[in-house]
Amino acid sequence: MPGRLEDVKVLIVDDDRDVLESMDAAFQAEGALTQLATNGTDAVRICFDDPPDLVVLDMMLPGRSGFLALEKIKGREDSPLVIMVTANEGKRHQAYAESLGVDDYLLKPVPLGRLVSVAADLIEKADREDEEAEAQEEKKARKDKN
Repeated sequence: MPGRLEDVKVLIVDDDRDVLESMDAAFQAEGALTQLATNGTDAVRICFDDPPDLVVLDMMLPGRSGFLALEKIKGREDSPLVIMVTANEGKRHQAYAESLGVDDYLLKPVPLGRLVSVAADLIEKADREDEEAEAQEEKKARKDKN
């Protein structure tokens, strides 16, 4: 039986190898095609070179922070979904991430099942919205034709 994230391209960004590997295993178990990065600079490069469907982004990263990476990633017209994960409980950080366009914001330690479930829900919602937009465009095209 295919997983909830079958063939979904997921970029996981965290500077902690253990966290990175455990998230990678959890997403692969659900059928996701994963890419890994340990810093914000690589994350942005990957998003521009081989855009994923979803990014799981740590806030505290060496070099380019998660916020700076988020700003670059979400600055694209067809940007991926982004879940920011952090151990920082500050509401200001969450509000800032939301102002930059983050799709969800989770506090570490995040149970892997919850992370995967949130990711799958976001993907399913985005797919539904895409289908609805296509249906609206088709309806408009038929109406314009008449």
